[in-house]
Amino acid sequence: MTNSCLTPFGPVSLRDDGARITALVWGEGEGEPDALQREGLAQLAAWFDRRLTRFDLPLDWGTGLHEKVRRAMAAIPMGETRTYGDIARLTGAPAQAVGQACGANPVPIIIPCHRVLGAKTLGGFSAPGGVETKVALLRFEGAAGLLI
Repeated sequence: MTNSCLTPFGPVSLRDDGARITALVWGEGEGEPDALQREGLAQLAAWFDRRLTRFDLPLDWGTGLHEKVRRAMAAIPMGETRTYGDIARLTGAPAQAVGQACGANPVPIIIPCHRVLGAKTLGGFSAPGGVETKVALLRFEGAAGLLI
């Protein structure tokens, strides 16, 4: 088994610390996947096959505001979106800080930062392809109310 999952956006791979997934990497992974990576890759494949709508993996949530924002993003159901302002109200942080925390998310797709939009724009996305990838992920999920 390779340490990657082929997606409509190319291969993605996972990194972990032995206990938690710490990163999703856009590209081929190196070496043989460990048990946690195999489970994560299997869940990603199931998600892209539409057999899974919510991931069940041990994750590195970060700390402080990053943890609050990541947990708020993970709570957004597949096919739905929230604004940076919505997340700001939940976390008690300014929307700009929420945007920065979203951009620092090391586990995109699994922690769905693509589901967070600006009030009048799509906002950014740090994956290869940028906002185009964000839009493609939202379309894949059937998100209603896309701005384009």
